[in-house]
Amino acid sequence: MTTQPLTIHSWPQAVLHLDADAFFASCEQAIHPELRGRPVITGKERGIVSAASYEAKAKGVSRGVPLWEVKKLCPDAVILPSDYETYSLFSVRMFEILRRFSPDVEEYSIDEAFVDLTGLRRSFHGSYELIARRMQETVERELGITVSVGVSLSKVLAKIGSKHMKPQGLTLIPGRDIHLFLGRLPIEKVWGIGPNTAAFLRKFGIVTALDFALKDEGFALKHLSKPYQEIWHELNGRSVYPVVKEAKSAYQSISKVRTFTPPSSEEMFIFAQLSKNLENACIKARRYDLAAARLVIFLRSQDFRSNGVELRLDRPSAYPAELLPSLKEGFRQIYRPDILYRQTGVVLAGLVPGSKVRYSLFDDMVKIEKTAKLYCTVDMLSEKFGKHTIYHGSSLPTKSQAQHEGDRGDAAQRKVSLVKGENKRQRLGLPMLHIKI
Repeated sequence: MTTQPLTIHSWPQAVLHLDADAFFASCEQAIHPELRGRPVITGKERGIVSAASYEAKAKGVSRGVPLWEVKKLCPDAVILPSDYETYSLFSVRMFEILRRFSPDVEEYSIDEAFVDLTGLRRSFHGSYELIARRMQETVERELGITVSVGVSLSKVLAKIGSKHMKPQGLTLIPGRDIHLFLGRLPIEKVWGIGPNTAAFLRKFGIVTALDFALKDEGFALKHLSKPYQEIWHELNGRSVYPVVKEAKSAYQSISKVRTFTPPSSEEMFIFAQLSKNLENACIKARRYDLAAARLVIFLRSQDFRSNGVELRLDRPSAYPAELLPSLKEGFRQIYRPDILYRQTGVVLAGLVPGSKVRYSLFDDMVKIEKTAKLYCTVDMLSEKFGKHTIYHGSSLPTKSQAQHEGDRGDAAQRKVSLVKGENKRQRLGLPMLHIKI
C-alpha cells in the first residue's frame, strides 16, 4: 500500500527542540580540554554511569551500567564524580543563549529546551534553519559543548527531529516532509508513548508513528485517552502543547532520592537519609504552596532491589514534623538490618494546594499554626544562610560521613576547590576552569 503524505502547510508555526549531546560528560570535556576525544564517564560517586561521552558510547557504555562493567567494556575510560553544580551553571548559560534568539523558551530539563520560533524569520532575515544553526553554533562557541536540534510544527515532531541525528545534528521537519520521518520511526520511539501503549497500538496494526498519524480522529477518540489523542494531533502537525516559558509551578508529586557510598545497613543512618529526603521534598512543596495527602518511601539495596510502602496521611501536610511519625512507621515496615542499602527515596503524592487544606474539629489548630510559623522561619533562614541551615535531629546522622566516601566517592572539583570568600554552603556561580588555589 502506498502511503500518502500528510497534506499540511510547511510552516504554519515553528517549534525548536534543543538537546545537549552527552551533557554531563560534555561539560567535563569543556572544562578540561585534555579530555576531549577521550571516553569520559560521570557517576563515580554512585557506582553506575550517570552520563557517557560519545567516545565511551561507541564502546558500548550506556547510562546505568555498573562501573565494574565499564572497566571491561572500556578500560581506558576516564571516570569522574558528578559535578551537578557546574552542570547547572552550564545549563543556565545555555538557556540564556537561547533567549537571545526568542523570548519563548521552555526549560524542559537541565539539558533540553523547547523554543517557539514562529514569526522570527523576518527578525533574523533568514530561514528557520538559519536561526537554528546560529543557536547551535553560539552554544558551541561560548560553552564548548555541542547540541542537537530539531525544528518542526509541534513539540512532538521537534523532539523527533532532535533525536534523528546525534551528536551535533540539525533536522528540520516541515509539514510536507512529516511522513518521511514518521514512516521509519517505531511507535514506541514517539515521545510520550510507553511500552504498554505501544503494545496496545500494535494490536490495531500500528507499528510506526506514521501508522498512528494516518488513523482517523475517530480511532483516537474511541480507543485512547486524552494524552494520546494530543500526541496524535501533534504527529499530524497540529501544535497542541504550547511552549511554556514560565517556571513550572504545578506538580502531581515531588520525589527526592539520596544515593550514598559505601552502602550501609545501620538503622539510624538509613533512617537519617530518609529524613533528609523528606526535608528536601517538603521544602519544595512549601515553595509552591503544596501539601501531600500520601507519603511513599522506598529503600534500594546494594544489589539494586527496591522495597517500598505507600502511606495515606490523616491530613495533607508539607511539614516534616507532622510527617516524621508516618515516615518512621513506613521505615519499620520495609527496613531489614541484614541488608546493605545504597539509596533511599521519598515521594510526596496526592498534592493539593496548601492554602486549601481542610481541618477537622479534632485538629489542634494552635499547634498547627505554631508549626506553620516555625517552618516559615526555617524557610526564611534557609533563604538567607543556605539550605538546611536548620534541620531535624533525625537527619543528623547523615553528617557522620560524606554522602559518598571511599575510592569511588571522590568529590567533584568544584566542591573541594574554593576561591577566596567561599565556603561549603556559599559559592560563586562559576565553574572551576583550571584554577590553582
